[in-house]
Amino acid sequence: MELFDSTNDWAEKLQPLIDKYKGKKHPLDYENLYQLMVAVILSAQDSDANINKIAPAFFSEFPNLEALSTATIEDLLPYVSKVRNFNTKSSWLIEIAQTLKSDKNIPTNLNDLTALKGIGRKSANVIMREMKVTSEGIIVDLHVIRVVPRIGLCEEAKDGNKVEKQLMQLLPKEIWGEIGMAISFLGRETCRPTNPKCSECAIQNNCQYSLKTI
Repeated sequence: MELFDSTNDWAEKLQPLIDKYKGKKHPLDYENLYQLMVAVILSAQDSDANINKIAPAFFSEFPNLEALSTATIEDLLPYVSKVRNFNTKSSWLIEIAQTLKSDKNIPTNLNDLTALKGIGRKSANVIMREMKVTSEGIIVDLHVIRVVPRIGLCEEAKDGNKVEKQLMQLLPKEIWGEIGMAISFLGRETCRPTNPKCSECAIQNNCQYSLKTI
Protein backbone atom coordinates (compact mmCIF):
# COMPACT_ATOMS: atom_id res chain seq x y z
CA MET A 1 0.00 0.00 0.00
CA GLU A 2 1.30 3.44 -0.90
CA LEU A 3 1.16 5.91 1.94
CA PHE A 4 1.73 9.64 1.67
CA ASP A 5 5.23 10.49 2.85
CA SER A 6 4.51 13.86 4.41
CA THR A 7 2.48 14.55 7.51
CA ASN A 8 1.55 17.85 5.87
CA ASP A 9 0.04 15.94 2.92
CA TRP A 10 -2.30 14.05 5.20
CA ALA A 11 -3.06 17.02 7.43
CA GLU A 12 -4.19 18.96 4.38
CA LYS A 13 -6.11 16.10 2.82
CA LEU A 14 -7.96 15.26 6.05
CA GLN A 15 -8.84 18.87 6.89
CA PRO A 16 -12.30 18.62 5.27
CA LEU A 17 -13.16 15.87 7.78
CA ILE A 18 -12.06 18.02 10.70
CA ASP A 19 -14.01 20.97 9.31
CA LYS A 20 -17.12 18.79 9.06
CA TYR A 21 -16.96 17.06 12.44
CA LYS A 22 -14.92 19.30 14.74
CA GLY A 23 -16.58 19.56 18.13
CA LYS A 24 -19.41 17.16 17.25
CA LYS A 25 -20.46 15.38 20.43
CA HIS A 26 -19.69 11.70 20.81
CA PRO A 27 -22.74 9.45 20.20
CA LEU A 28 -22.77 8.39 23.87
CA ASP A 29 -25.25 10.41 25.92
CA TYR A 30 -23.74 12.10 28.98
CA GLU A 31 -24.13 15.27 31.01
CA ASN A 32 -20.85 15.39 32.93
CA LEU A 33 -17.44 13.76 33.25
CA TYR A 34 -18.70 11.06 35.63
CA GLN A 35 -21.44 9.99 33.23
CA LEU A 36 -19.04 10.07 30.30
CA MET A 37 -16.49 7.88 32.06
CA VAL A 38 -19.11 5.33 33.10
CA ALA A 39 -20.69 5.25 29.63
CA VAL A 40 -17.31 4.83 27.94
CA ILE A 41 -16.43 1.89 30.20
CA LEU A 42 -19.80 0.23 29.66
CA SER A 43 -19.65 0.72 25.89
CA ALA A 44 -16.52 -1.40 25.37
CA GLN A 45 -17.43 -4.24 22.95
CA ASP A 46 -21.01 -2.99 23.03
CA SER A 47 -22.97 -0.40 21.06
CA ASP A 48 -23.35 3.24 22.00
CA ALA A 49 -27.08 2.90 21.31
CA ASN A 50 -27.44 0.10 23.86
CA ILE A 51 -25.57 2.05 26.54
CA ASN A 52 -27.72 5.12 25.88
CA LYS A 53 -30.81 2.98 26.53
CA ILE A 54 -29.71 1.76 29.94
CA ALA A 55 -27.93 4.95 31.05
CA PRO A 56 -30.88 7.04 32.33
CA ALA A 57 -31.99 4.44 34.89
CA PHE A 58 -28.38 3.73 35.88
CA PHE A 59 -27.53 7.37 36.50
CA SER A 60 -30.81 7.96 38.32
CA GLU A 61 -29.84 5.25 40.80
CA PHE A 62 -26.10 6.01 40.84
CA PRO A 63 -25.79 9.75 40.13
CA ASN A 64 -22.13 10.07 41.18
CA LEU A 65 -19.07 8.18 42.35
CA GLU A 66 -20.11 8.54 45.96
CA ALA A 67 -23.30 6.59 45.30
CA LEU A 68 -21.50 4.06 43.16
CA SER A 69 -18.79 3.46 45.75
CA THR A 70 -21.25 1.91 48.20
CA ALA A 71 -22.87 -0.37 45.62
CA THR A 72 -22.29 -4.08 45.04
CA ILE A 73 -22.26 -5.94 41.76
CA GLU A 74 -25.70 -7.26 42.69
CA ASP A 75 -26.94 -3.68 43.09
CA LEU A 76 -25.77 -2.82 39.58
CA LEU A 77 -27.16 -5.96 37.96
CA PRO A 78 -30.72 -4.71 37.28
CA TYR A 79 -29.31 -1.72 35.40
CA VAL A 80 -26.49 -3.31 33.41
CA SER A 81 -27.62 -6.89 32.79
CA LYS A 82 -28.15 -6.12 29.08
CA VAL A 83 -24.60 -4.80 28.72
CA ARG A 84 -21.93 -7.10 27.36
CA ASN A 85 -19.53 -8.37 30.06
CA PHE A 86 -21.64 -6.62 32.70
CA ASN A 87 -20.13 -8.48 35.66
CA THR A 88 -16.58 -7.47 34.81
CA LYS A 89 -17.57 -3.90 33.98
CA SER A 90 -19.55 -3.61 37.21
CA SER A 91 -16.52 -4.64 39.24
CA TRP A 92 -14.38 -2.10 37.37
CA LEU A 93 -16.84 0.71 38.03
CA ILE A 94 -17.15 -0.09 41.72
CA GLU A 95 -13.37 -0.30 42.11
CA ILE A 96 -12.94 3.06 40.35
CA ALA A 97 -15.61 4.63 42.55
CA GLN A 98 -13.99 3.32 45.71
CA THR A 99 -10.57 4.49 44.53
CA LEU A 100 -11.51 7.99 43.39
CA LYS A 101 -14.30 8.51 45.95
CA SER A 102 -15.56 11.75 44.38
CA ASP A 103 -16.37 13.01 40.88
CA LYS A 104 -13.93 15.88 41.37
CA ASN A 105 -11.09 13.32 41.47
CA ILE A 106 -11.76 11.90 38.01
CA PRO A 107 -8.59 12.55 35.99
CA THR A 108 -8.49 13.96 32.46
CA ASN A 109 -4.96 12.99 31.45
CA LEU A 110 -3.88 9.85 29.64
CA ASN A 111 -1.65 8.27 32.28
CA ASP A 112 -4.09 8.63 35.16
CA LEU A 113 -7.09 7.58 33.09
CA THR A 114 -5.45 4.44 31.74
CA ALA A 115 -4.36 3.54 35.27
CA LEU A 116 -8.06 2.98 36.07
CA LYS A 117 -9.67 -0.43 35.50
CA GLY A 118 -11.54 -0.68 32.22
CA ILE A 119 -10.02 2.40 30.60
CA GLY A 120 -7.56 1.84 27.76
CA ARG A 121 -6.03 4.37 25.41
CA LYS A 122 -9.11 4.57 23.18
CA SER A 123 -11.43 5.24 26.10
CA ALA A 124 -9.03 7.77 27.62
CA ASN A 125 -8.70 9.59 24.29
CA VAL A 126 -12.50 9.76 23.99
CA ILE A 127 -12.83 11.22 27.49
CA MET A 128 -10.09 13.77 26.87
CA ARG A 129 -11.58 14.83 23.53
CA GLU A 130 -15.05 15.27 25.00
CA MET A 131 -13.63 17.24 27.93
CA LYS A 132 -11.67 19.41 25.47
CA VAL A 133 -8.30 18.90 27.13
CA THR A 134 -5.01 18.80 25.21
CA SER A 135 -4.76 15.52 23.31
CA GLU A 136 -2.04 13.01 24.10
CA GLY A 137 -3.15 10.47 21.51
CA ILE A 138 -5.69 9.74 18.78
CA ILE A 139 -9.06 8.04 19.19
CA VAL A 140 -8.96 4.68 17.42
CA ASP A 141 -12.21 2.74 17.61
CA LEU A 142 -13.48 -0.07 15.37
CA HIS A 143 -14.61 2.44 12.75
CA VAL A 144 -11.16 4.03 12.58
CA ILE A 145 -9.44 0.64 12.42
CA ARG A 146 -11.61 -0.24 9.43
CA VAL A 147 -11.51 3.08 7.59
CA VAL A 148 -7.85 4.15 7.74
CA PRO A 149 -6.47 1.31 5.59
CA ARG A 150 -9.32 1.75 3.13
CA ILE A 151 -8.54 5.40 2.50
CA GLY A 152 -4.81 4.63 2.32
CA LEU A 153 -3.74 6.34 5.51
CA CYS A 154 -2.33 3.36 7.43
CA GLU A 155 -1.54 -0.28 6.96
CA GLU A 156 -4.30 -2.67 8.00
CA ALA A 157 -4.09 -3.84 11.60
CA LYS A 158 -6.53 -5.27 14.13
CA ASP A 159 -4.76 -3.79 17.16
CA GLY A 160 -6.08 -0.31 17.90
CA ASN A 161 -2.90 0.72 19.73
CA LYS A 162 -0.83 -0.24 16.68
CA VAL A 163 -3.10 1.82 14.42
CA GLU A 164 -2.91 4.75 16.84
CA LYS A 165 0.89 4.60 16.82
CA GLN A 166 0.92 4.71 13.01
CA LEU A 167 -1.45 7.69 12.99
CA MET A 168 0.56 9.57 15.61
CA GLN A 169 3.68 9.13 13.47
CA LEU A 170 1.91 10.32 10.32
CA LEU A 171 -0.18 13.20 11.59
CA PRO A 172 0.80 16.49 13.27
CA LYS A 173 -0.12 16.74 16.94
CA GLU A 174 -2.29 19.78 16.26
CA ILE A 175 -5.01 17.56 14.76
CA TRP A 176 -4.76 14.56 17.10
CA GLY A 177 -7.63 15.72 19.27
CA GLU A 178 -10.22 15.79 16.48
CA ILE A 179 -9.04 13.54 13.66
CA GLY A 180 -9.79 10.20 15.33
CA MET A 181 -13.40 11.08 16.08
CA ALA A 182 -13.76 12.69 12.64
CA ILE A 183 -12.67 9.45 10.95
CA SER A 184 -14.98 7.51 13.28
CA PHE A 185 -17.94 9.67 12.25
CA LEU A 186 -16.94 9.18 8.60
CA GLY A 187 -17.04 5.42 9.13
CA ARG A 188 -20.39 5.55 10.90
CA GLU A 189 -22.13 7.82 8.42
CA THR A 190 -20.46 7.51 5.02
CA CYS A 191 -17.61 5.03 4.73
CA ARG A 192 -19.76 2.03 5.54
CA PRO A 193 -18.32 -1.53 5.54
CA THR A 194 -20.36 -2.35 2.44
CA ASN A 195 -21.66 0.06 -0.17
CA PRO A 196 -19.80 3.13 1.13
CA LYS A 197 -21.29 6.46 0.05
CA CYS A 198 -18.18 7.66 -1.77
CA SER A 199 -20.02 10.41 -3.63
CA GLU A 200 -20.91 12.00 -0.27
CA CYS A 201 -17.42 11.70 1.23
CA ALA A 202 -15.56 14.88 2.13
CA ILE A 203 -12.21 13.32 1.19
CA GLN A 204 -13.22 11.22 -1.81
CA ASN A 205 -10.61 12.89 -4.05
CA ASN A 206 -7.83 11.78 -1.70
CA CYS A 207 -9.15 8.33 -0.81
CA GLN A 208 -7.37 5.33 -2.27
CA TYR A 209 -10.57 3.25 -2.28
CA SER A 210 -12.66 5.95 -3.94
CA LEU A 211 -10.04 6.65 -6.60
CA LYS A 212 -9.92 2.95 -7.49
CA THR A 213 -13.68 2.82 -7.98
CA ILE A 214 -13.94 5.86 -10.24
